[in-house]
Amino acid sequence: MNWGRFITAMVTPFDENLNVNYDMAILLAKKLIKDGNTSLVITGTTGEAPTLTNEEKFKLYKEIKENVNVPIIAGVGTNSTQKTIYNAKLAKDAGVDGLLIVTPYYNKPNQESLYSHFKKIATEIDLPIMLYNVPGRTGCNMLPETVKKLSEIDNIVALKEASGNITQISEIIKNTPEDFKVYSGDDISFLPSMSVGTYGVVSVSSHIVGKEMNDMINSFIKGNVIKSQNIHLKLLNIFKKLFITTNPIPVKAALNIIGINVGGVRLPLTNLGELEEIIIKEELEKLNII
Repeated sequence: MNWGRFITAMVTPFDENLNVNYDMAILLAKKLIKDGNTSLVITGTTGEAPTLTNEEKFKLYKEIKENVNVPIIAGVGTNSTQKTIYNAKLAKDAGVDGLLIVTPYYNKPNQESLYSHFKKIATEIDLPIMLYNVPGRTGCNMLPETVKKLSEIDNIVALKEASGNITQISEIIKNTPEDFKVYSGDDISFLPSMSVGTYGVVSVSSHIVGKEMNDMINSFIKGNVIKSQNIHLKLLNIFKKLFITTNPIPVKAALNIIGINVGGVRLPLTNLGELEEIIIKEELEKLNII
C-alpha cells in the first residue's frame, strides 16, 4: 500500500439539476493529480456521500479509476457495521484501491464497540483500510489505545485523524507501528502535526491551493522548515475561510468562483450565502487565484 503523503477528499460535482457530473469529476480528479496529489478519496464527507445513491457511487469509482493513475480510496463508512461492509464490497467490485471508514456517528459507540466494528469490517473485506476519526462530526472520539489495537490488524494500515488534538496525535504515532500511517484530516493543523510525525494529509483546501500545499509538504520533508512555515502562514486564512460554514459548501463555492464548475450541494445542505461568498472571493483575490 502506497498512498503517498498528499491526498484530497474530493467533492462530487453536480450539474444544474444536481445530478452527478461524471465528466467534471474526471476533469477535477486529473486537475488534483496535476497539482501533486498522490491519491484521492472519493465519496467521503466532502464528496457528500450521504446524499449519493449506490449506483452513483459505483459509477464514480469506476469512471475515476479508469481515468487516473493514482490510488482511489472510497469513503464507505456509516453508523451500521453491515451497511458499511455492503458499501465496501460495492467499492471493491468497482476496482478501488482502499477504503476510508469513519467512526460510527449518532450511535456513540464506546471504545470496545469501535474496535469490534472495525475488526469485523477488516475481516470481511480484503482491502487496505484507513480509519477516520472526526469527533466534531460524529460525536465519537476514537482514543489512542483503540487505534493501537486496530493497527495490529493486517489490513488496517492508516488513520485520518481530524481531532485537531496534537497530544492525541502524538500518542497515536508513538504507540502504533512505524508502517502505520497517520494522516491529518485538518488542514490548519497539518504542518504542526508533521512535526510530531504525521505522515501526510487528507485535505479539502487542496482543491484550491493544491500546488502550494504540495510544495509545503515537500519543503518540510526536505528539511526546509522555514519555507514550509511561510507557506503555511500564507495559506492560513484560506484554510479558515474554506470552513466558514459546513464543508463542502465553501470549497464548492470557491471552485465555482475560479471557474471549475462543480455545481451546488444537495439538501440537507444549501449553497453558500452572498456575504460568505464575498469573504471567500476576497481571500482568493489576495492569493492571486482570481
